[in-house]
Amino acid sequence: MCGIFGYTGPRKNAGVIVIKGLKNLEYRGYDSWGVAMRLKDGTLSSSKEVGKIGAVRNEDFSDESSLAIAHSRWATHGGVTKENAHPHFSGDQRIAVVHNGIIENFEELRRELEAKGHTFASETDTEVIPHLIEELLKTKGTTLHEAVRAACKRFVGRYAILVMDRTSETLVAARTGSPLIVGVGEKEFFIASDIPAFLEYTRTVEYLDDGEMVTVENGAIRFQNIETGEERAKRLVTIDWTIKDADKGEYEHYMMKEIMDQKQTIQRAVHQDDEQILKVAKAIETCLGCILCACGTAGKVCMAADYFFSVVAKRHVNFAPASEFPIYHHFLKPESLIIVVSQSGETADVLEAMKVARQAGSKVLAIVNTEGSSIARAADFTLLINAGPERAVASTKAATGQMAVLLLIAHAIAGKLNVGRTLLLEASGQINDMLNPRYIEHIRGIAQKIAHHENMYIIGKGWNYPMALESAIKIQEVSYIHAEGFAAGELKHGPIALIEEGTPCIALMGNDEFTADILSNIMELKARGAYIIAVSPVRHDMFDLWIKVPDAGAAQPIVNIIPIQILAYSLAVLRGKDPDMPRNLAKSVTVK
Repeated sequence: MCGIFGYTGPRKNAGVIVIKGLKNLEYRGYDSWGVAMRLKDGTLSSSKEVGKIGAVRNEDFSDESSLAIAHSRWATHGGVTKENAHPHFSGDQRIAVVHNGIIENFEELRRELEAKGHTFASETDTEVIPHLIEELLKTKGTTLHEAVRAACKRFVGRYAILVMDRTSETLVAARTGSPLIVGVGEKEFFIASDIPAFLEYTRTVEYLDDGEMVTVENGAIRFQNIETGEERAKRLVTIDWTIKDADKGEYEHYMMKEIMDQKQTIQRAVHQDDEQILKVAKAIETCLGCILCACGTAGKVCMAADYFFSVVAKRHVNFAPASEFPIYHHFLKPESLIIVVSQSGETADVLEAMKVARQAGSKVLAIVNTEGSSIARAADFTLLINAGPERAVASTKAATGQMAVLLLIAHAIAGKLNVGRTLLLEASGQINDMLNPRYIEHIRGIAQKIAHHENMYIIGKGWNYPMALESAIKIQEVSYIHAEGFAAGELKHGPIALIEEGTPCIALMGNDEFTADILSNIMELKARGAYIIAVSPVRHDMFDLWIKVPDAGAAQPIVNIIPIQILAYSLAVLRGKDPDMPRNLAKSVTVK
């Protein structure tokens, strides 16, 4: 969550560059924003506002400047006010800082600085950073990067910071836990929390690892270990997607564009290196205890994979939410394997789970969409789903790509890699046929019939049960309708008490061994007055409304979730909500 972007180089429109970059990071979630620029006369110019940045004019930041930083804030410490928005400044107005994450010992540092005469203007933990740097710079001969490094050694918590100094063109950044990426141009540098901020200018990047800092001055760049000061060499990486891939094109919202991308992204997910997939399959086969671990939508993907491994591979694999994972340290061993799944590759709870696994000596397999992310670099094995940039907060194409890779692995364990690949490629073709204008219009018509309801329920059985839970997440996230998912057989154990005349109930079905059971559960709902919307390959008389999906075998949960994504999107639009940036949520959750 939150967006960081900074620029230093020969261009004279640094303010325009960072404000445009900040707009490209809007998907990360925020409630206020701000910019600081070093003007040609050596003064700092800053602007902070509460609310959205989309309508702000780029030309309002066109003062001549070659150094600027910007930030979009999602409030943690202190309310949503201009005073609490970033950047924050030192008392002498020399240092400006933007910051993601949390400085856990900020109260102790603030008391120490107040005792030395520093006065604070905000309620945030961030403001201690420029004041501490200012204090450290008072020691004669101390350079900016030395002061930043010394300050970072005092911090407790997870953070990414970007520091500028009005007395020079120097830009310093540091990270522990929260992502920072350096974009490298011709004698110019961009430092951001995500690549879309600078993709217009360069596709060449260098990644900061945890516990590292970077200093850019006089057209040169150097990386250091924060603790030791040791200099680090970095590899230049070329990003294989363009600004066009990150654009919403003809669509009104990124969410709809990314739903439609699934015509191609399942195929891209399946095109994995056979040797790598077989290596991962062998690791799962030979480990002593395998646990799937993720949060939110990725967590529901892992629950579906639990079924894939059971049904296809005849292999027992557990699932644990990443936020609950630390309790499992009691029985983790060096022979254990943890499979972590994340869209952003920066999910804080997943990184904490990996840390717990590491302490036990366990191996970690990461399935992510973002090459070079913190999770990808920290894992023993990494498989990329190759979905391309996903900018809507609600994950769509990344989720189905993750499921495709996990289903492929399950087939590899069963010795049926080619069977699994064929199954998924056929499903990809079926999805391509399914996602046509008439189909989307049909689902929009269903949304119109139920958009006024404030409660709805979704049921599934087998691997459609996790998709019922994921369906509820999608509807909650973007339309703000109270939706709940249940295992169909659990209805009579409590949830059926919620059903009354006209209550919308969605049933996710396949053409499989569970069909008779879930039809029986639908009859139970109908008897209480439920309005049944079925997602199924076959129509049955008891459905009030039917959304047809292909008969996709083990890939059924992948094809079944896509019409629900469209339904959730349509409900959001009909209810006047922004499906790309739902309230209180962020794309990359980098705090626990």
